[in-house]
Amino acid sequence: MARRHHYKRRTKGPAHEIDVTTFLNLMVVLVPFLLITAVFSRLTIVELNLPSAAGGASSNEESFRVEVVVRENGIEITNGSATIASIPKKDDEFDFQTLSDFMIALKQEYPEHDAASVLMEAHIPYDYLIQTMDVVRSVEIPIEGDDESEVEGVEEFQLYALFSEISVGDAP
Repeated sequence: MARRHHYKRRTKGPAHEIDVTTFLNLMVVLVPFLLITAVFSRLTIVELNLPSAAGGASSNEESFRVEVVVRENGIEITNGSATIASIPKKDDEFDFQTLSDFMIALKQEYPEHDAASVLMEAHIPYDYLIQTMDVVRSVEIPIEGDDESEVEGVEEFQLYALFSEISVGDAP
């Protein structure tokens, strides 16, 4: 008699499937939320230079050099050797509007000149350096346009470059 091997067959039931519907529901909600809340910012890089030494300038170069020195008591504008103007603080704040007006006048007098130095005393907060650089670099002038094209209460401005090559350093 032949031996029969009776192996008990294991009955295979339905395989367990991974239920991804909850994960997909999460993705359907999460992806639009992340896209809406994402900050799309424009990265602006300002190229800064160290101020050149006064003795290093060659005799062929123009002797005029714009230097804006921010001090505790106000802002001084020099030409590298002598003080052109001094702008005192108003109500214990730096007067950036007067500085802007003076920078516009200097640019009109020297239109080909693009370099300027911003020099700071040691104890001046960093925020004033940024504000001073913004004023020296460019100016916003209101655009005079059609009254119909302007949105009520919103004035449009155009940005004009003044002294775009900024050097930073410590005040003497």
